[in-house]
Amino acid sequence: MSQLFLVSVVCPDRSGLVSAIAERLFDLGANLGDAAFAVLGAGAEFTAVCDMPDDVAAAEVEAALRELPETGGGDVNVRAFGYADEKADSGRITHRIEVSGGDRPGLVARLAEVFQQYGANIVRLNSSRSGRGAHAAYAVRISAHIPADCADSCLNTVANTAGELGLVCRVDPA
Repeated sequence: MSQLFLVSVVCPDRSGLVSAIAERLFDLGANLGDAAFAVLGAGAEFTAVCDMPDDVAAAEVEAALRELPETGGGDVNVRAFGYADEKADSGRITHRIEVSGGDRPGLVARLAEVFQQYGANIVRLNSSRSGRGAHAAYAVRISAHIPADCADSCLNTVANTAGELGLVCRVDPA
């Protein structure tokens, strides 16, 4: 038997961080499922659903990750994952969309409203900003599940929204 844990580490970004976390989880018997890593400013975030042996407690995993030098000064949280580890159909990516250009406050909110309007599900979202003020550049990358019967309308609305803001929109089918 096994159990599912959600492992979350937020700490200063360091070279070797993912390697150290993944190795320690493997040593504890974890099988990583869905996982994500991102550098966020000067920090970093690692999140994963882990299939763990029944004889390994969440507190044991948390303590083992906290003692890593690479996670020092960070927040480590391990808890039971109360959801199935299999994705529903709406978790299957059908399109990848990138909107980029100048920094536009509210862009993510506007794009999210468009996807909601068409019953689409944002499966993964990443954004990055470089520079400040008038020279700031921004890019948002969205992996989405868009129902086939409204995909064209949804994607056209996303492109129109980007165009109204003077941004570039690129779409790739998954």
